Amino acid sequence: MMVSPPTNAGRTFVAEPLTEDEIGQLVAAASNRSNSGIRLRAIIGVLYGSGLRIAETLALYPRDADTQGGTVRVREGKGGTTATVGLDPSGAALLDRWLDRRRQLGLTGRHPIFAQYTAERVGRPLDPRYVRAALARLGEKAGIDKRVHPHGLRHSLAFGLAQDGVPMHVIQGQLRHGSLATTDRYIRHLHPGDVIDVMRGRAW
Repeated sequence: MMVSPPTNAGRTFVAEPLTEDEIGQLVAAASNRSNSGIRLRAIIGVLYGSGLRIAETLALYPRDADTQGGTVRVREGKGGTTATVGLDPSGAALLDRWLDRRRQLGLTGRHPIFAQYTAERVGRPLDPRYVRAALARLGEKAGIDKRVHPHGLRHSLAFGLAQDGVPMHVIQGQLRHGSLATTDRYIRHLHPGDVIDVMRGRAW
């Protein structure tokens, strides 16, 4: 699968997970009427609601998503892996809205879920660079000071699950990390909770 390189290739940014409120602001800033807005809301729903990577999200077909059962099947995961992960109810609702709209646009099960729909490009996959740029613009529109990008929504899910006290092995399974140690490093990088708790408990 050919994937367009990110425009920030070679640069390193500090991870800035979005809060649930900021995710809500981001979704609300996208149109719930236009085709592109409904599609973008659904992309956010999948990226944040399941923790998929951008390439995995754009490779999904309708048969891979079970919104009623709350699952998404990843056929082309990192390293060529295949897995089924959970999709939360909010993400499923946003995806359902787009699935209904895409049928009206003439897209079928033979097309990727997040396909293009203009007359001369019906059914063609979206370019990841388009999604990155759209999310960045949406973040500005929503008044979010943090950098908003696809992988940041995966970070945000991991951060939120950890804050909710979800066991590390469950987070590992959802994110499909190869080992628990990888997940532990991932979470501690996003939110070094033990250190923060110690410092908050000091008095001087």
